Amino acid sequence: MNGSLYWRKRIINVFTVAIVFCAVWVSALQAQTTAPNPLQGLREFLAPAISVHRRHSHELMADRNVVGTAVGLTANRQPAIKVFTRSEAIMKIPTNLEGLPVEVEVTGPFHALGAADKEAAPEAVRVPTNPRATFPRPVPIGVSTGNQNDVMVIGKSIRCSAGTIGARVTDSEGKVYALSNNHVYALENNAPPDSSILQPGLADTRCRVNSNNVIGTLAFFVPIVFSDSANNTVDAAIALSDISLLGNATLRRGYGTPQSATVSAFVGQNVQKYGETTRLTQGQVTGIDATVFVDYDSGRARFIDQIIVGSRSAFIKAGDSGSLLVTKSGVNPVNPVGLLFAGDKSGRTAIANPIALVLGAFEAFGVSISIDGQ
Repeated sequence: MNGSLYWRKRIINVFTVAIVFCAVWVSALQAQTTAPNPLQGLREFLAPAISVHRRHSHELMADRNVVGTAVGLTANRQPAIKVFTRSEAIMKIPTNLEGLPVEVEVTGPFHALGAADKEAAPEAVRVPTNPRATFPRPVPIGVSTGNQNDVMVIGKSIRCSAGTIGARVTDSEGKVYALSNNHVYALENNAPPDSSILQPGLADTRCRVNSNNVIGTLAFFVPIVFSDSANNTVDAAIALSDISLLGNATLRRGYGTPQSATVSAFVGQNVQKYGETTRLTQGQVTGIDATVFVDYDSGRARFIDQIIVGSRSAFIKAGDSGSLLVTKSGVNPVNPVGLLFAGDKSGRTAIANPIALVLGAFEAFGVSISIDGQ
């Protein structure tokens, strides 16, 4: 009797362990099946932090040493408010806002990286594979460009500038345009209507205008409002061109042809760009929903809803303004994310307009454009 009871208990125990194991296995399988990708919907994950940021950004940027704020992540992947400062001066910045940590990063001021920031390049550096060179038509994207009127006389010296062709875009009627920044093509709202757009820009032809370098004419630009209280969202302009004059891929050592489909930025996103100065560089999105002050020749302008990109080495330098920010991943490696236009002196912190805002901004002119890519 005792032996029978012993074995009965052993059998019950075995069945109990088996049932528990099966329950745990099924639960784990369900969790594995339903758990979201941590990279998906990250903006939604940061939505509460974005709300906090928008409530406090104005008061943070009232500090004269603060040049920008954004929403990012801490080292352990928790939402945080990021504050960018001009220097390490003592500031009255809180350590947390509504329970969210505040992280301060000294970047120095942010500058638009085009006009008056880039010295004329000597002829000797211009070689066929150099983005500063004059290219056979159709020219690639990611290379030197600018307005023919971008010449400044400073005392006895002449100074000119250049930026980068970001992408080839088309409208609903099939017209072809070169996309870059307002400060590259429209000279901070000051370029004459229908002025000629060149490749390369004047800084790369020793400030000499050559009619053979014309690839289009200034068509539309989104005006920049120079004010600390402005709500600028884009620094963008397009030049009417033609497929015989403008291609839609970078040089061979660049990222190639971008996808036509655009994607939104998220914190931790791996990105890259090809520009006329630093060429192909890689970085990571470190902040979204950014509010920043950007210095131009015409004054300082406030931008909202911007993308912050960080890199261990220079990601962007003077002349790279207008570069297209694209993804870098194994699935869709070159989806457009933004249009680069500004950065700090080191180039390790860059600022981009979200590409959806850039493309949508031209609707105000009755023009619906999209990236002409793959």
